[in-house]
Amino acid sequence: MAQEVKGVIARGKGQPVELTTVVVPDPGPGEAVVKIQACGVCHTDLHYREGGINDEFPFLLGHEAAGVVESVGAGVTDLAPGDFVVLNWRAVCGSCRACRRGKPWYCFSTFNAAQPMTLQDGTKLSPALGIGAFAEKTLVHSGQCTKVDPAARAAAVGLLGCGVMAGVGAAINTGGVARGDSVAVIGCGGVGDGAIAGARIVGASKIIAVDTDPRKLEWAKGFGATHTINAREGDVVEAIQELTDGFGADVVIDAVGRPETWKQAFYARDLAGTVVLVGVPTPDMKLEMPLIDFFSRGGSLKSSWYGDCLPTRDFPMLVDLYRQGRFDLDAFVSEEIALEGVEAAFEKMHHGDVLRSVVVF
Repeated sequence: MAQEVKGVIARGKGQPVELTTVVVPDPGPGEAVVKIQACGVCHTDLHYREGGINDEFPFLLGHEAAGVVESVGAGVTDLAPGDFVVLNWRAVCGSCRACRRGKPWYCFSTFNAAQPMTLQDGTKLSPALGIGAFAEKTLVHSGQCTKVDPAARAAAVGLLGCGVMAGVGAAINTGGVARGDSVAVIGCGGVGDGAIAGARIVGASKIIAVDTDPRKLEWAKGFGATHTINAREGDVVEAIQELTDGFGADVVIDAVGRPETWKQAFYARDLAGTVVLVGVPTPDMKLEMPLIDFFSRGGSLKSSWYGDCLPTRDFPMLVDLYRQGRFDLDAFVSEEIALEGVEAAFEKMHHGDVLRSVVVF
């Protein structure tokens, strides 16, 4: 039967979040109930609260999570109660045109739970990215659960559910960073630092971090940046070229997502180099550039969706690297907070005081 748990919701645009009672139904066919152990506070949750995603209030926030499967519905054969999982918002369908082409990381028809979670009065909740993990328990599609090493720390590996995976994947999957490459990352928050860490994992020879905040540039060094550039102190394109023998970087990753940073990325890459946009622009942003520059510089201009990750492939591999001491996921966790601290965590995020606040249950 349905369970009542505590969860954090956003009732209306720009309103402070609220801790309330959430009703979680028993899992139906293809579904699972997961007891959440930890959930990161991501910018996307703030976008939901601000109405920047859609207006389907009230939202059950939280999506960057890890926990233990409590129960599964009919037809679920690859999960069992007690499995330790990282949640993801790309439960691939296996049958859409992207999946049929052998590119499931682009799946155009991902799964979510069919049943809604509700408030006590029956009001249906919209779970953030189909997950809703700022709650003691949540209902998801079984394909949103990826089993990983149960010895891993939930507060760290849960971050693979969104921001860290987006950054790591932007470097490894989308950008195709290879051993010996030069890489520049513009924007050194959680996603940008994930890209820096990803570039280090695959053996990039030069990793250049770009930001306007000296604190973030220092943090970037800990994730593998070999050089830093403060964007307030000079021309970013010239600085990157100077560090790469005058040519530009092989891969430049824009983890900010603004027209000015994308232009910097475009002109800071080497001829035939790669630009990866992983920062999310707002709908009103526009770009105006000479078309001849696109032709004459060649190379690849890519957008990275969720780091073009395949959770069943990437999550266990990255957790194994974490357990081996080769990927410092713990360094992304700035603080551990209670469920009541989400609104304060949003405020810290505004001021750039944290990489990730993580709700721990």
